Amino acid sequence: MGRQEDFTEYVVARGGRLRETAYLMCGDWHRAQDLTQSALAKVYVAWPRIQRQGAVDAYTKQVLLREFLSHRRRRSSAERPSDCLPDVEGRADPADLRMSLMVALDRLSPRKRAVVVLRYWDDLSVDAVAHLLRMTPSNVKTTSARALADLRAVLGESFLCEAV
Repeated sequence: MGRQEDFTEYVVARGGRLRETAYLMCGDWHRAQDLTQSALAKVYVAWPRIQRQGAVDAYTKQVLLREFLSHRRRRSSAERPSDCLPDVEGRADPADLRMSLMVALDRLSPRKRAVVVLRYWDDLSVDAVAHLLRMTPSNVKTTSARALADLRAVLGESFLCEAV
């Protein structure tokens, strides 16, 4: 048999079990299907090599696990579909939020404010901020953590997002 036929036979025989394994890892059938498809696409690329080695199942499960773990590291993995939209009534006006944030930023020392603005508004890396402010990267991280703690203390609960 050719490469495609061998691979198709493997998917027919093991695909359902692989999807079940993915479901047990992620807890969502749709995501399990996506993980399974991504893993099988990568397995197909390496098919001749792994088939010669005779470790197709082990390799496939390893790819599936890596797909799952890499998906968990992505920011989008924290997104969850919902049947209802969050209640937008009672939320503060964006202009009020902006003013509150500006007041809180004014309470920070100039160095802390610069670190927060460069890191989170300009989206610069720790190394870039360290270079610009002539600080060590560890000092940027420490200053950033302290500045964010100060902002949380000033802003309080009004800036915390409610869980949906």
